[in-house]
Amino acid sequence: MSVLSENFSVSLITLPVGEETKNFKNLEHIICETLKEKPERKSCLVALGGGVVGDITGFAASMVLRGMSFIQVPTTLLAAVDSSVGGKTAINSKYGKNLIGSFYQPKMVITDLSMFSTLPQREILAGYAEILKYGLICDYSFFEYLEKQQVISDFDYLVKKSCEIKADIVSKDEKEEKDLRALLNLGHTFGHALEATCNYDGSLLHGEAVAVGMVLAFKFSEKLGICKTGRAERVEKLLRRHGMRTKISEVVQKTSAQALIDLMYGDKKVDSGKLVFILAEDIGKAFVKKDVEEKNLKEFLEHEISN
Repeated sequence: MSVLSENFSVSLITLPVGEETKNFKNLEHIICETLKEKPERKSCLVALGGGVVGDITGFAASMVLRGMSFIQVPTTLLAAVDSSVGGKTAINSKYGKNLIGSFYQPKMVITDLSMFSTLPQREILAGYAEILKYGLICDYSFFEYLEKQQVISDFDYLVKKSCEIKADIVSKDEKEEKDLRALLNLGHTFGHALEATCNYDGSLLHGEAVAVGMVLAFKFSEKLGICKTGRAERVEKLLRRHGMRTKISEVVQKTSAQALIDLMYGDKKVDSGKLVFILAEDIGKAFVKKDVEEKNLKEFLEHEISN
């Protein structure tokens, strides 16, 4: 569909809802529909939607004409505080999530906070998990602010603060070459494995998986004697206050420690065949750990699955 508005010719491309949309078929569809419009160097793709739309649109933009401009217009809280900022674009494959993509920065990000009033509570909570992540990795005072909130509110501050923290980290390590940007993946190694177990069927949103993953990261840190005792409990209590699931058994009906570990080996952060985790010394003090023993991980997961 094409219309003329403010001297711009606009063409609309729609995509199905859900994580399964991030595949080669839909990537080709976006590229072909874009090329059909005979784009020029000044042409621009606009990703209007959640993280799925932003990820696949950005990846398509990085390839058309060897790179055309694109703008992120996130419509979900999760996309506004995470995926729309930082320039990571990708699609999924049968081998794992976001394994095919590029680092490609948008020309701008436009967030309309009124969009969040249209979201179901489940989507708000999925975004909240990513907001909490920023406090957990490097800003204890932000975590305390969230801990004092009885109801999730003040979205203008939450979005602004989250984007400031992420932008600062990305500006210092855009392509994860210094183990700094990797901190943004707190909870994601566990979370991505849980998402894959659910086959991206919508029963487990990305933010929900990250919430469980962050609790697991803190519990694992405590088990290894790295993190101060009681921190995992504080993180879990905060998520529980808002009605979020925090246990493996609550999000996955049937799995095993070995099955999850096998999925983790498909993670982008694997280094020299070794599993890499973002763990924590304390709330606000996350770090990259590259020498996790599989035996310790398996024992930990077996215990968590049974609880």
